[in-house]
Formats: sequence, C-alpha cells, structure tokens
Amino acid sequence: MLTIAFLVGMLGQDAGLSGRSAAAPFAARCEALADSAAAMPGTAIANARLVDATADLPRHCLVEGVIDPRTGVGGATYGIRFELRLPEAWNGRYLLQGGGGLNGVVRPATGPVAAGSLPALARGFAVASHDSGHRGEVFDASFYADQRAALDFAEAAVRTVTLATRALTGSFYGAAPHHSYMTGCSTGGREGMLASQRYPELFDGIAIGAPAMRPGHSNLAIEHAQVLLNATQPAGVTEAARFSSGEIAAIDAELTRQCDGADGRVDGMIMNVAACRAFDPAPLACSAGQSGQCLAPDRVEVLQTMFAGQDYYVSIPWDTGITWIGPGLPGYLPAGQPSPFGPANASRAIDISARLHDLQWDAVGRLTDTAYWTNLSTYLGRGGKLIYFHGVSDPWFSAFDTLGYFDRARAANGEANWDAAARFYMVPGMGHCQGGDAYDSFDLLGPLVAWTEGGAPPGAVPASGRPGHEGETMPLCPYPAYAHHDREGLACRAP
Repeated sequence: MLTIAFLVGMLGQDAGLSGRSAAAPFAARCEALADSAAAMPGTAIANARLVDATADLPRHCLVEGVIDPRTGVGGATYGIRFELRLPEAWNGRYLLQGGGGLNGVVRPATGPVAAGSLPALARGFAVASHDSGHRGEVFDASFYADQRAALDFAEAAVRTVTLATRALTGSFYGAAPHHSYMTGCSTGGREGMLASQRYPELFDGIAIGAPAMRPGHSNLAIEHAQVLLNATQPAGVTEAARFSSGEIAAIDAELTRQCDGADGRVDGMIMNVAACRAFDPAPLACSAGQSGQCLAPDRVEVLQTMFAGQDYYVSIPWDTGITWIGPGLPGYLPAGQPSPFGPANASRAIDISARLHDLQWDAVGRLTDTAYWTNLSTYLGRGGKLIYFHGVSDPWFSAFDTLGYFDRARAANGEANWDAAARFYMVPGMGHCQGGDAYDSFDLLGPLVAWTEGGAPPGAVPASGRPGHEGETMPLCPYPAYAHHDREGLACRAP
C-alpha cells in the first residue's frame, strides 16, 4: 500500500508542475493515480481516467476505488466503493455527496443536491460519493447480516470515505481543501445529520434535506394509515383502499378554500404552512344522499387520523402536493397509482405495540436514528453551519419531524448559538427531495458556502421549476418566515 506522503511526491507538490503546460500536468497526474495502489492504507484505486468537459460539467479526473475490500457473511464481497471527481479548475473545496435508500450503489459524484442548476463539480468542488460498504438494490437490506457492512451503512462509512477521499484530494492538488462540505437528501440527509452529531470535526457546512432520521416510525405511520383506510371498505372487498378522483378533487378544493389564501393569493401553493396546521377535514363529509366530490364520514375520520400524528410519529402537513399525480413521485394519498404506501396492502389490522417493540430492539434502526441527539456544541463551536430543507408534501417523511428536530436542537444549543449557525427551509408542494406541484429547483449550496466562509447568513432563496409555470420563481424563506404575496410580488414575511 502506498502512503499519502508517497502519493504527494509522485503526483507533484502543486497543480502547476514547473516546465509543463497547464493541461499536461493535470492529465499526467490523473493517469498516475491509475497506476497507484492506494490513497491510504486499506484503500485501493481501481481506475482513474480523464473526463473531457461537457455542456454541464468541467474537465476532471474520475477516480474509482474501494476501501477495505473483504469477503463477508455468505461469501459476499464487501468494501466501501467510492467515486471521486477532481476538477481541473479546483476551487479548493471538498464535498461529500450523500446517498439514498439503503445505498448499495455509487452514484455519479457531481454534487447535485440543493445546488439548483449548477452542481458542485461544475463550481470547482472536488466531489466524492460512495455505496456505504455494500452492493445491492436501493431497498435491499440483506447486507444487514454482515456486522461491518451494517455498521458502515449506519454511520461509519461517512467518516471513512471522507478521510480517504479528502486525503487523496490533498495529495492530487498538493494542498488540503480549505473547506469541506456535505450535501444530501433522504438517506443523504440522515448522513448529514449524523456527521454533525457524531463526527463534528469532519465538515464546515452541511445541507440536510428531508432526512430519513427515523424511517421505522414513519413507515409504521404509513402502514397504520393504510390499515385504517382499508377498514372503510365494504365487507368482502379485499383490495387496498384508495381515494377516488372525486374524493381527491374534494380534498383539493377544501385545501384551497381553507389554506391557499393565507399567503395573500389563491394560486395552488400553500406557502403559509403554519396557517394550514388548523385545517379541518370535517366539511369534506358527504351529507345524507350526497355523493361525488365528498367523502364518507368514516373516511373523513381516517383522513383526520392520518394527518394528526400518533404517539410514535408526528403529524403530516396539509399541503396541495398530497394529492399530486403528475410527473415524478406521487403524493401522500393513495389514488390508484404507486404511492408511498408501497405494494398493495389490504390488511385491516395492525399490532402497534408489537411493531413498536420490534423498533425498540432493531439494532441497525437504533444506530441510523438521528432524531434524538441534539448536542452539537463541538460542531457549532468550530463555526460549522447547517441548512435544513424539506418538501412540505413529502409522502415518506413529515417535514414536521425535521422541524421538530430543528426546534429541539435550538433549545438544546441555545437560541443565539443556533440562530447564528442553522437555517430551515420549507418547500411548499414539494415531494420527497424533489418533484410535485412545486418550485423544486433551488441553490442552497451557494448560500451555505457564503455563510460558512464569509459570515453572511442566508435569507430568501429563489426557487423555480414548478410544472406549467416555467420562467416563474418564488422565494424559499428561512423558517419561520414564509413567502407572501403583496403589491410588489412575493416576499418573505415573518408570521
């Protein structure tokens, strides 16, 4: 295995080796990586090649490798596979890209999360991604049988990959990154949370989206909701219950009536999220002899229960995206298309106590839960910055769960300390990480860098990309502010 010191000497002490053109040293150093055995002990480089510039990405060196390759349980091959992209015009910054689902694949290391139309690689960041230590489809949990693979997924891979790829970055350029960042959504958001909680020295700024911080509880809430909905079916019906088009239309209309205008205009977007927490579904109930765009009284009761929250999980936001059936992931309410409720489940019973007992003794689940640790004194003490964001219509993880953590962390760390280091952005209409009837394209990475390195706190962030509203934008506002229509257009307003 080659040491970091050896690599530094082999690759050159700076990006402009004397006597050579600006292009040749970069290509030569990239090729040299392919001939090297490791970035650090236990790390092997499988491939390194030059990637020419495209319309979207700059010329860069693509490095592929594996950390601690081994044979594990059942004879399966394990090891943390990673990808590192090193741009020719490096800006001195490093970014770790978070994963998704149960990981198992290495996604292209371009840094697209919360970066709008300009991913981190295109900005000059060195970007790394990884599979967290196992191979498999997005929700294949078979790797849990292997202790090291389970631990790598739960927490250790974030630190291991960061140390290895950041060291390789410093060796390649002849200088260590002056700042390190992380962005991720869903599992990547959870990984960002655990980095701030368990490895507070790793990063200077982290953007955390829709974190899967306690998926066992959110999955239980979804399953319970389906069971309650199934119970409203006539006797003998064995199919999973869905909301009809008439019921969906009724819900949309009532959301518009009760909530949409609270932001100053009825336009299909509920930007004043707090005002809609008082939404009352009772008017949706059909009166005697009524049918069509209304709901049977028992289904209205189920709807109320689905959104009200239980002892084991928080409430779900009322938002226009809950009935979304357009491009991308569907909304929260099952309406005949694939939904977060997953495969059709016609069960009419669930043992909540037993399920909660199973969650209590789920070892991997306990390690992946990031909803409870709020002591970030070391991370904040180093000047670290945090930006959280969450789609209000996320069908898998409630935005109110992330908000709850944000508020608990604020209380635990002191309001002044927290307000100087953390922001939370609600994204009206947006589903899980993207999609829905929403302005779901926005850049939080730029404001995060400006805040971390320049001290300028982020304010309103322009968002675009709403289907059918091309060319329009709306401001995402730092909580508790929200976008409000006034005579001059949309502007952030405090509640």
